Amino acid sequence: MRELDHGVSKLNAWKCRCYFKYSEKKPLIFSTDVRLPQSMQRSMAAEAEASREARAKVIAAEGEQKASRQLKEAADVIAESPIALQLRYLQTLTQISAEKSSTIIFPVPSIVLILTFFYSIHCLIFS
Repeated sequence: MRELDHGVSKLNAWKCRCYFKYSEKKPLIFSTDVRLPQSMQRSMAAEAEASREARAKVIAAEGEQKASRQLKEAADVIAESPIALQLRYLQTLTQISAEKSSTIIFPVPSIVLILTFFYSIHCLIFS
């Protein structure tokens, strides 16, 4: 890359000398077909790929940052209203059932199961 920059700067310096020497505003030479060695082409391609990957990483990091902010805002809303979590849970179950899945695992807090068990025993004993 440095060799290319050095060659371009030498070419530009020569162009400037030609401009001043002949005092014309038009360029005297045109560099339309520049052939580069394979090794330089590979190094330029590697540099371009590295810069693309770096930009992609920056974009991905910004996306993750925005997503984390939105999750924090959602958590704040749910923290203000505990019933919002239950409503979101029911909404998720509704969406799952709309997909015609064959099995839905419905997690129930263990305390609910224990209370239901003791209530059923209580009803059996006292009925």
